[in-house]
Amino acid sequence: MYARRRRRYFTLMAICLVLFVSAWAFVRLWSVPAAIALCAVAMVLPPLAVIVGNRREPDDRWWDEPPEDDLPPDDRWTGDDRPPRDGGGR
Repeated sequence: MYARRRRRYFTLMAICLVLFVSAWAFVRLWSVPAAIALCAVAMVLPPLAVIVGNRREPDDRWWDEPPEDDLPPDDRWTGDDRPPRDGGGR
């Protein structure tokens, strides 16, 4: 639930930081294009982490959903339950 989503978010953000710091700490000494590629990957991770962190899981109840036992009865009209039409209009 919430802890699982939070763990995924922080894992992705930690990977982002590791990529960024390692790119400019020691990868740039061997290859500047590789360091730039690592930074590009690190740039994509924060928005992805937010999406993953806010994704609803099957067992989560969302903020605007009532509990299962408080659901109203089905109020769809079927067949004879409809009120009579006035015939007015055009």
